[in-house]
Amino acid sequence: MDQKSIPIAIIDDHTLFRQGLISLLSEFPEVNIVFDAANGAEMKEKIDLHPLPEVILMDISMPVLDGYEATSWLKQQYPDIKILALSMFEEDKPIIKMLKSGAGGYLLKESKTSDLVNAVKIINQQGYYLNDLVSGKLLRSIQNEHLSNPLSTQLSANEMKFLQLCCSELTYKEIADQMNLSPHTIDNYRQELFQKFDLKSRTGLVLFAIKQELIDLSQC
Repeated sequence: MDQKSIPIAIIDDHTLFRQGLISLLSEFPEVNIVFDAANGAEMKEKIDLHPLPEVILMDISMPVLDGYEATSWLKQQYPDIKILALSMFEEDKPIIKMLKSGAGGYLLKESKTSDLVNAVKIINQQGYYLNDLVSGKLLRSIQNEHLSNPLSTQLSANEMKFLQLCCSELTYKEIADQMNLSPHTIDNYRQELFQKFDLKSRTGLVLFAIKQELIDLSQC
């Protein structure tokens, strides 16, 4: 029995990249591109004129309305649409900002087309796509809605504050200054939390904290 094709939209201001992606994805019956747009503003104009996508591939840096604003708007207007950020950025800051805006995952633009299709299928089924920066343990924790032992009770007040500040754009040194602690102590907090939750990066740590509601996004 054939699987249902997943309706998707592609939002990216680079015309050649967008058209190339459309051409590549057209070879995969698992996905069906219902529309594309050059930025978030054009997406807002087009979204009601076409079948509603289940997954949107969202660029981050775009003119008029960028990926952050477009993602925030989508999560307010169409909360069931899953958003997969496509970016050239590997740095923590833009990825964390996209996750805070409502994206369920991200993938580098240099990824293979087959990996992108697989990511679309995963985010459509599970709501999140977690790459190699985070682990299977994190995925299981996110999917577990009822934890017998709330995570907040497992963390010290300083660890909770460190988590909150990780969600900001502060560097680790700036976090240490704000908490009146040494950079060495902050390094210890980071490594202990990475170990405790089986994580590998600040991005993974922030995603974990957001999905487990350990931090107040309004304070970030």
